Amino acid sequence: MADSAFFCTLSHEGVLAVRGSDASKFLQGQLTCNLGYVNETTASLGARCTQKGRMQSSFRLVLEGDGCLLAMARELVEPQLADLKKYAVFSKSKLTDESADWVRFGLSDGDAALASLGLELPQEDNAVARANGLIAIRVCPGRAELWAPVDQTQSLKTNLAAQLAEGDLNAWLLGQIRAGIGQVMAQTREMFIPQMLNLQAVGGVSFKKGCYTGQEIVARMQYLGKLKRRQYRLELAGGELPEPGTPLFSPTHASAIGEVVLAASANGHSELLAVLQAEAVENGNLHLGSLEGPRATLLSLPYELDRDREIQR
Repeated sequence: MADSAFFCTLSHEGVLAVRGSDASKFLQGQLTCNLGYVNETTASLGARCTQKGRMQSSFRLVLEGDGCLLAMARELVEPQLADLKKYAVFSKSKLTDESADWVRFGLSDGDAALASLGLELPQEDNAVARANGLIAIRVCPGRAELWAPVDQTQSLKTNLAAQLAEGDLNAWLLGQIRAGIGQVMAQTREMFIPQMLNLQAVGGVSFKKGCYTGQEIVARMQYLGKLKRRQYRLELAGGELPEPGTPLFSPTHASAIGEVVLAASANGHSELLAVLQAEAVENGNLHLGSLEGPRATLLSLPYELDRDREIQR
């Protein structure tokens, strides 16, 4: 299904809204992404970090009305909201949970369906198209998100179902894994710094924007090149579907050498993104859950890490 045309409801994520005249200015000092690059036709991936550079959440950010919407794992909306509100006291911005106000669909090979709704979405990653209150975002080649006010849920589902098969969330997550886009989930909150999820390689970190919470740690890691753990894509034989945060092991190490970021089923096996010690990956002997657990095989990612290119953003 991940390789065919379909749509599904993105029920696993919620929407945090920051609205008001200072919304973008406030978020510029809080998030890894550069709000200067975000406009009516461009969205962005990003993260919110602690002072120590650990990600509290990762998200896709888009402008809407008088502010910004951040789509992130549903379980993270409330804790992220509570943390950001502490910093917004003197800002002309209002932070709320708008999860109940929006419906979001994932579309695979669904450009014709978007066009029928008046949305001509460019092919470039993070491109945005808008029409009649709808927002479409290109998340990677062949895949897009469709955001709409919740009162349009049924009419949109009917329209999409007339043109595309209805898939499940697993198929959407499998496509996300194959695109190499990691995500902070409730189980991995404050576990990773952005570069561990390769967030800088997919445009979610800016090294030219100036200060934000956790910036010193993130920048030091990029410029000094001391990152020893990063995200890889793996295949796991059998039907086991590990939860985010599940450890991975290698016989050459005395303790866990990494954790699962995201996993999905794929025709009798599983594919996953995991943060792993680079030296353990070179050894190639990786096991899920324990030294005796299922063996994981390394797969390729659709992008290369390039420090010099990344720091130009």
